[in-house]
Amino acid sequence: MNAGVGETKKQKKDDGIQMRFTVLHCICTTDLKNGRRRRRGRSLEISIVEKVKRENEDMAGRYDSKMFCGERIIGLVTGYDNETSKFKRLLCILQQKVLDDEEQEGRLGFVFIENDGVDEHMIWLIELKNLFSRQLPHVPKECIVCCVLDLNHKSIMVIRRNQDVVGGITYHPFRSQGFVEIAFCAVMANELIKGCGTRIMNHLKQHAYDMEGVTHLLTCADSNGVDYFLKQGFTKEITLEKDRWQGYIKVYHGGLLMGCELHPKLPYSYTATMTSHQRLGIIERIREASHSENIVYPGIDFQKGEAGIPSWPIKVEDIPGLKEAGWTPDQYGHSRFKTVNDSADTASNQESITAFMHSLLKQIYDHPDAWPFKEPVDSDNAPGYCDVIKDPTDLKMITTRVESEQYYITLEMFLADMKRMFADARTYNMPHTVYYKCANRLESFFSGIFQSGLQDNKFQQN
Repeated sequence: MNAGVGETKKQKKDDGIQMRFTVLHCICTTDLKNGRRRRRGRSLEISIVEKVKRENEDMAGRYDSKMFCGERIIGLVTGYDNETSKFKRLLCILQQKVLDDEEQEGRLGFVFIENDGVDEHMIWLIELKNLFSRQLPHVPKECIVCCVLDLNHKSIMVIRRNQDVVGGITYHPFRSQGFVEIAFCAVMANELIKGCGTRIMNHLKQHAYDMEGVTHLLTCADSNGVDYFLKQGFTKEITLEKDRWQGYIKVYHGGLLMGCELHPKLPYSYTATMTSHQRLGIIERIREASHSENIVYPGIDFQKGEAGIPSWPIKVEDIPGLKEAGWTPDQYGHSRFKTVNDSADTASNQESITAFMHSLLKQIYDHPDAWPFKEPVDSDNAPGYCDVIKDPTDLKMITTRVESEQYYITLEMFLADMKRMFADARTYNMPHTVYYKCANRLESFFSGIFQSGLQDNKFQQN
């Protein structure tokens, strides 16, 4: 049972402490005796009275588990002062511990199966095929059947209670070429949030290296799967020699070829658990080395307006706790671009930066290749643009930010927005399009006037 600790309250009772846990999420479980399903997502509040001697070691950061309604609830004691941020940082550790326990107890299994004619294996392959059909509706069912039941393909499955297939990966090993091609990958949503998506991929990596004798995993990911594969260590740059995979792997229209190189010394089956414990160890060492109290200051009332500009000016020195942390005014707006006149105050330096940005924008607006960037991209004319470009930028937005005199406190921030605008155009558009070519020409022009403008406006680059 995976549970989140919502709050922890300290109350004196006799010589102990009453710990109050609020379980935020109750994962769907099955009563095997009568076959009934308990309702998922209900909110439970459990009061657990624990006698904790005052001389005992501080329980912050330690696990505690109790039986409730026949299920074991695992909670993380986060301290006696409502330090809920600690629980958030250690949530991944709790998640891995739950999965470790489920694997050891046999409630969660990862099995490798191929079309070998065994009845039980064929039933699981059919269930995996059905799972892929539900989770990947855009893929033709005939294609799924051909791959899952193909004699050259193999599958790894996530099996609950030795009977329910809740996730899986179908792959084709090319031992002579040194790589495995991942054909399909899908995990049920309620299992994905528990960490099963990462765990099944780690099991596949370990198996691919140990049993298949390969050093690379390759896949052609669609737009919905790119983020998942990036989190699993895949990159868009294929390190495997092209002549070893070209002609073997299937590249689909609209798909992105991604690869992952396997390291021989990494224990992939235990990587997530290992890194979670390492993270916990580092946090403990930081606490031991810190000579100051863990003080949490109140936040600031910050609201963003148009183009991400603050609704009202905020003085950095007024941020609670900043001065106490050792901040000094000379650190504000640290930039590698400075005016030649070092004696100029901060206000004068900011005026120079703003004037320089205005002059750059004027020249950019007058350039013949600037027309695609003067207004925000219309999603009606560019289907799927917001799905591909998560943080769109255009000259109108940049101009608004410059005129506010509050957003760009350094030239680096302005430069980053300009570069992202050009990069977005190349990401969404194909190289042969006019938008792609305009981005290249306009960026080349901008780089030239930026460098010459630094000298004309007497900026020096550190």
